[in-house]
Amino acid sequence: MATQSPFLLLENLARSMATRFPPPAWLVDEAQRRVVLLLNHVLLQETAATSRLVRQKGRVVSVQWRELSIRLMVTPAGLLDLADAALAADLSLALTDASPWAMAQSMLRGDKPALRIEGDVQLAAEVNWLADNLRWDLEEDLSRLVGDVTAYRIGQVARQAVQAMRHFQDSARSRAGPAGAAAA
Repeated sequence: MATQSPFLLLENLARSMATRFPPPAWLVDEAQRRVVLLLNHVLLQETAATSRLVRQKGRVVSVQWRELSIRLMVTPAGLLDLADAALAADLSLALTDASPWAMAQSMLRGDKPALRIEGDVQLAAEVNWLADNLRWDLEEDLSRLVGDVTAYRIGQVARQAVQAMRHFQDSARSRAGPAGAAAA
């Protein structure tokens, strides 16, 4: 008898709750503003990123995953801001993996998420460069709060956890054989 994955069960529960009880507009707006703040924080850590984005000022990128979406506009400073809904998107990115678990597995393997890309090729190339070259130095930010040694230890534990999850995923794939690897 086949058993259903608890992750799939949780995903189905979360999806049904989201359709029955959508979050209020103010919460969605506030969450999007926090995402913009985080993205700008990461952009400010790499001057090449902001200088590349300055060339794209005023351009709008729309990112969609399932029911979630965010529209970002490049500012004259090479940072991001929420775009006005009336502005047409110059680039649309749609994450095609419906399952958050499949996306997490993909990212654990070091792969980029599957995307459908429509729009300006030059802007898409800049976004791809950002995805390839920007990394959030979470350990550095954490060290400002808890000190260097504690931040390093927390980072070490996190790296070991990711390595263990990758090992678990690889061993599960190898136990499943060729048919299981193709399905994963």
